[in-house]
Amino acid sequence: MGAITHDSRNYVVDVDKCNWCNDCISPCPTGSIDNYRRVIKLRAYTLEEQLGWDVLPPELSPSELTQQAAEGGASSGEAGAPAAASVADSVASAGQGGAASPAFNSAQYGATVPPWSAAHAYSNLYGPKAQQKTIEATVTGNLRVTAVGKDYDTHHVVLDFGQMPFPVLEGQSIGIIPPGLDAAGRPHHARQYSIASPRNGERPGHNNLSLTIKRVLEDHQGNPVRGVASNYMCDLKVGDKVQVIGPFGTSFLMPNHPRSHIVMICTGTGSAPMRAMTEWRRRLRASGKFEGGKLMLFFGARTPEELPYFGPLQNLPKDFIDTEFAFSRVAGKPKRYVQDALRDRAADVVGLLSDPNACFYVCGLKAMEEGVVLALRDIATQAGLDWNTVGAALKREGRLHLETY
Repeated sequence: MGAITHDSRNYVVDVDKCNWCNDCISPCPTGSIDNYRRVIKLRAYTLEEQLGWDVLPPELSPSELTQQAAEGGASSGEAGAPAAASVADSVASAGQGGAASPAFNSAQYGATVPPWSAAHAYSNLYGPKAQQKTIEATVTGNLRVTAVGKDYDTHHVVLDFGQMPFPVLEGQSIGIIPPGLDAAGRPHHARQYSIASPRNGERPGHNNLSLTIKRVLEDHQGNPVRGVASNYMCDLKVGDKVQVIGPFGTSFLMPNHPRSHIVMICTGTGSAPMRAMTEWRRRLRASGKFEGGKLMLFFGARTPEELPYFGPLQNLPKDFIDTEFAFSRVAGKPKRYVQDALRDRAADVVGLLSDPNACFYVCGLKAMEEGVVLALRDIATQAGLDWNTVGAALKREGRLHLETY
C-alpha cells in the first residue's frame, strides 16, 4: 500500500512498503508501469538507484535468482518480488518534496466517496471492458503553458469528440493510447491524464476537453530524453486524431451545493483538476445563478516559470479565489512547499477543516501527500481540535480527496 512513488521521469517501487500484491504490474491502469525486474528482497534496488535509471538493468535468470537467494539466506518466497517500474513518462512537476514521518499514513484519510452534492459521474464508457474499446478525438488546440525551459515542457492540449458521447466532470481523467509498439513489440499501454476543463467543455457548449501534459526534456545527467506518451501528446498538431479510453474516476469530484467551499492543493500538472473546478465555479459565478463559497488554491512548483497557467491565475478576481503560490527553487529565497503555505494560512484553513460544507483536494507528486495531510493534522491539533475525529469526518463525508502519483 503506497509502495509506488516517482520523480519527474521514473515510476519506482519502495521495497520497504511493497506487500508483493503485484497490482502495479502490467496491465497497469495508468500505463505508467510497463516493465519490472525480479530480485530477492535482500538485494532489492534502492529508491536512489531506481530514480537514477535511464535504462532498465538486465533481467536476472531463474538460476541467478536462486543463487542470490542461497547466498543471502533468503527463503524462496523472497525471490521474485517486483523491484521497480520502467523508465516512464512524466505527468507531474518535479521538486515538490517535503519530508514527512514514515509512520504517518496519510492515505487512510483519503475519501473514496464523492461529496454528497457531487454530480453523477460516468466512467469506463470506452476501454478494455467496454463494448467500444476506444473513442477517437480530434486535436483542436495545443498551447505551451509554461515558460520555455531546458528540462521541461508543459502543454495545454484540447481534444474534441464531435458527435460521440463522452460526458466528463471536473476531477475525472482519461487514458491516451500512443500509436505504435513498445520495445517488446506490444501496443503501448494507455497513459492517464487528469481533465483540465469544466463539464461543459474547454469551449463552453462544445463536446471537448483539455489536458495539462508535461514532458521531461533532460535526464538526471542532462542528456536529452523523450517519453513515449508525453512526447506524442506535446507534439500533436491541430487536426490530428487521438485514441482515448475512459473517462475514469467517481470520487475526486467537486461539491455542487450553494455556498460550498473548495480548498485545492496541488503541484505542477496536478493543477489540471483544480483548473477544471475553478473554471466551472467561475462560469457559474458569471451566470449569476449560483452562490459559491470560498475557493482557496495552494499551488507549488520549483519556480514561477514552471508553474502552469501562472499568468491567467494571477488575473482571477481576488474576491473569487484566494491563491497561495509556493516555490522551492527560487535563487536567493528559502525553499517553500505547499504544506508550508498551508501552515502560513492556518487561521483560514482551520475553520474549513471542521466545516461540513468544505472539501479539500490534493493532487500532484506522491511525495507531497504526507506533508500536506500532516500540515492539516497540525493545523487542527494546534487549534484544539481532535485530528482523529476531524480526519475520520473528512474521509467519511467525502471531503478530503487525495490524487497523487
